[in-house]
Amino acid sequence: MRHVIGFGNDLHGDDGFGVAVCRRLAELPLPEDVRVFAAGTRGLDALALFEDCGEAIVVDAGEPAGQPGRLSFPAPETLTEDSSLPGHGAGVGYLLRALAALGQTPRLRIVTAEAAALTPFHTELSPEMRRAVEETVLLLRDWLGVHGV
Repeated sequence: MRHVIGFGNDLHGDDGFGVAVCRRLAELPLPEDVRVFAAGTRGLDALALFEDCGEAIVVDAGEPAGQPGRLSFPAPETLTEDSSLPGHGAGVGYLLRALAALGQTPRLRIVTAEAAALTPFHTELSPEMRRAVEETVLLLRDWLGVHGV
């Protein structure tokens, strides 16, 4: 099984990137071995989303750094355990370290898009992040072998 897991708070502007990608991806006909999870701001209980999969693709917003919408593909071991993004708490890095400590080691790919703004109680993505959602969906379609849609 392959799992796509999107993190973020869709009530905080661009932080909703991962959830938006999962919503968009779920609209497509996907191979039978693909499951899509919009994990939102779940904490360690998101570990269950990694069970029974050989590959997990994690999608999340990256911190603003001057290039909104820029996609990055960080290695799991480079993610820090904490995050300055609002609502991220311990962050995806902490979750991935917990996953490794439990001995659950699916093949991991991570896609982040640099946020333009993290605005509490704002439900819209910035134009740059809306473009990044579409770019990421195209990329994931290729990675997952989704053709002709």
